Amino acid sequence: MAIVANTFTSFDAKGIREELSNIIANISPEDVPLQSNIGSENVSNTYFEWQTDELASAQNVPVIDGDDVSSFDSTASTSRVGNYTQIARRTMIVADNLSNQDLAGRNDEVSYQLAKRGSELKRDVELVLTANSAKVAGNSSTARVTAGLGAWIATNTNKAGDGTDPTAVDGSDARGDGTQRDLTEAMVKDVMQKAFTEGGQPSVLMVGPYNKTVVSGFAGIAAQRYQAPSDGPTTIIGAADVYLSDFGTLSVVPNRFQRERDAFLLDPEYASVCYLRPIQAVDLARTGDAEKKMLICEFGAKISQQKAHGGIFDLNVS
Repeated sequence: MAIVANTFTSFDAKGIREELSNIIANISPEDVPLQSNIGSENVSNTYFEWQTDELASAQNVPVIDGDDVSSFDSTASTSRVGNYTQIARRTMIVADNLSNQDLAGRNDEVSYQLAKRGSELKRDVELVLTANSAKVAGNSSTARVTAGLGAWIATNTNKAGDGTDPTAVDGSDARGDGTQRDLTEAMVKDVMQKAFTEGGQPSVLMVGPYNKTVVSGFAGIAAQRYQAPSDGPTTIIGAADVYLSDFGTLSVVPNRFQRERDAFLLDPEYASVCYLRPIQAVDLARTGDAEKKMLICEFGAKISQQKAHGGIFDLNVS
């Protein structure tokens, strides 16, 4: 196939205007399932505390007619636990002359970059909250660290033989990872039974992307749930399979930011993210022909009663 000689084509022409879409495609995920499904609180100190308590074991002690009380049941005090806040931040610097240029896909570069940094910071918080990290008090040369989920859940667990649960049950030590193994339905049933025995009622099974596909093959999967009707702290936000167990229904929620080797069975009523400083934009001092900004927040994980939750650990990731 040939064209007539001396045909002037687009390959020869100069000055053809570029065609640049006014849409910026960003596929990076912004959903943060843990933060979406638990509550949030404000705190007023870098170390925030709460109290836990539990009832005495049930007993079968018959009492005779007219018996006098000569001894009294022991009274246990509440337990006082706490966690530290952790600072997270994202920064940006944008040359001033960008505000005078015609930009595709956004009207203002600073506003666009601020929105991006905000989404990035929310993802950072999700990663921290689901981590297997022990709390650290910090000092002038060491940053404070908030204890993540992995360091709190210690009672209702299913782990590898060489894995270890946190011993202090106050976020001060992380769990010890063991040999990885396949996630099974029997593991979920085991932890649900343990949680029920302790008085817990988990309603969310939060897993990594790979293990979400594993759970979808369980016999107890019943149906699809696409969007819960409200946005309360106990509402399941996002697409989820529904798993029917002997001890309650679990909404299976995939989380891209948690460790794939962990699966959490959560009761959202007994977990929240606490903010000393919510996400906020701060103007930084100018030193030249550019605008500097910082997005910063200070937050911590509050697992108000770790026995309300459960965990399956040391799972295969592919």
